Amino acid sequence: MKKLKVLVTGATGSIGSAIVHEFAKQGYFVYIHYYKNSVKAESLLKDIREGELIQFDMKNKEEIKSALEELEVDVLINNAGIIRDSLFFFMEEIDWEDVIHTNLNAPFYITKCISKNMIRNKKGSIVNIASISGLVGNPGQANYAASKGGIIALTKTLAIEFGRYNIRVNALAPGIIESEMIDAIPNKKELIKMIPLGRFGRAEEVAKCAYFMGHDATYVSGEVLNISGAMVR
Repeated sequence: MKKLKVLVTGATGSIGSAIVHEFAKQGYFVYIHYYKNSVKAESLLKDIREGELIQFDMKNKEEIKSALEELEVDVLINNAGIIRDSLFFFMEEIDWEDVIHTNLNAPFYITKCISKNMIRNKKGSIVNIASISGLVGNPGQANYAASKGGIIALTKTLAIEFGRYNIRVNALAPGIIESEMIDAIPNKKELIKMIPLGRFGRAEEVAKCAYFMGHDATYVSGEVLNISGAMVR
């Protein structure tokens, strides 16, 4: 039986690492993408049964194309993302551009490469990691919210375009997840009060949703799964 394969971008982050482990646990061969954190990437590779490292800069479309042009996978997880928070009038142009390039432009180029073989094979699944910021906005995150809102719109459009090729496209919209991204957030106790479940989410919970949408939910496409503990309703 042919081994199923998945590409996880931004695999060295908290959510990315959890997704790598979840797919590996389910028997997938995992392509682990990283840019600078080779130590974490190597450690991840040692943790799983079968996989391979792929290195490229999310802001360099030529590197993306070179790394992925011939890659064939059953599932693509567009997970890599960055934040550069600031109120809009104080936001530097470079912070807007870096976030848009990494969070929105890169998934375009990555999906463009990976979907070619999916279309040829008439099968595939794509899961884009968005955010509740892309659903409702968030002060200080004009760049991040715009990028994630764009990902949600891209998801819904590609679900329509790719459906004829038996390719499903869905998105996850995590709320506040325990990760390196929220380590610097002040007033965490106040934030928790806004979450009806009374806690932050865990990366492993997002990973299980990624596997469900990527593998199990065979008649679900064009959907955005809200993973926020009812913070956003």
